[in-house]
Amino acid sequence: MQKVPWIGTGWKMNKLRADAIAFANTLKGSAIASTASAQTFVLPPFPYITEVADILKDTRVKVGAQNMHWEEQGAWTGEISAPMVKDCGATMVELGHSERRTFFNETDDGVARKVKAAMKHGLLALVCIGDTKAEYDAGRTAEVLERQTRASLGLVGKSAVGKVIFAYEPVWSIGEGGVPADPGFANEQHQRIKAVTAAETGAVLPVLYGGSVNQQNCCGLARQPHIDGLFIGRAAWNAAGFIGIVEAVISNLGETP
Repeated sequence: MQKVPWIGTGWKMNKLRADAIAFANTLKGSAIASTASAQTFVLPPFPYITEVADILKDTRVKVGAQNMHWEEQGAWTGEISAPMVKDCGATMVELGHSERRTFFNETDDGVARKVKAAMKHGLLALVCIGDTKAEYDAGRTAEVLERQTRASLGLVGKSAVGKVIFAYEPVWSIGEGGVPADPGFANEQHQRIKAVTAAETGAVLPVLYGGSVNQQNCCGLARQPHIDGLFIGRAAWNAAGFIGIVEAVISNLGETP
């Protein structure tokens, strides 16, 4: 049976309204908008979620947010709640990205509370986990990933099945100048992460790979048995680049090994 991978992109703090609309319209007009051979998703900046979601509402492309707060409302100046994210038309939310952990002091506990809030309001939680270069060099990758995975599921347990997915993003692999993880190494980490999800929830949860994914390495990563999809950065910020990667992966996975 052919794998149906998750393939998506988050735009970080990039694009203006016209850019977001143009990307969404190009995606809507492509064949991948209706494909059942992959589950695609796009995570725009907050101001453009509604417009992107409206354009893509009759497609199979999921639209989500890049972060949210764990409280539903209150004196949290500048924050966005799960009900607000949902009200904009989003169906998923990215949580725990390394940039949030590093620059905004997000903790494992905070991510766990956000996962619980996302699930409460019917949003699919995409939880990002990853090891730093120092942790990788010290041979602590497995330890770090286990801690982050367990913490993310600590408040939800078995109820996370079907409502939480993970993205393994080595901190040393993402961003400009990042080094893509070797597919075999990434596959091994995914297998370990899945074992932890099974122990915590009673089921294996999907795990995507993110970290310098591009047109050249996307198929090699997607073919790994424990990698359930790809979370793409700058290589997919151009609509044609995103579409090209999705098409390449679908085609490659359909070939006889």
